[in-house]
Amino acid sequence: MIPFENTLPYETIQQDVYLIECPYCGERNVLLPLKAEHLETIREGRKRLIVFPCCREQITAVNADRDYLLASRPIRRH
Repeated sequence: MIPFENTLPYETIQQDVYLIECPYCGERNVLLPLKAEHLETIREGRKRLIVFPCCREQITAVNADRDYLLASRPIRRH
């Protein structure tokens, strides 16, 4: 079972990947340094370091589906 606290919802607009809200600093509509084509390589099993431009926090994405990124560590608080 996938741990919910390791997931992060995202949106794609054309080729850009956005977060509705940064889980660390609360900034809204954060453009990630990630393109839609990178999501496919993450889905195939390649890990990818993602540095949030708003606060410089970082996660390692280990998987993705159409709505969520799966990180290697907890992101959400209970």
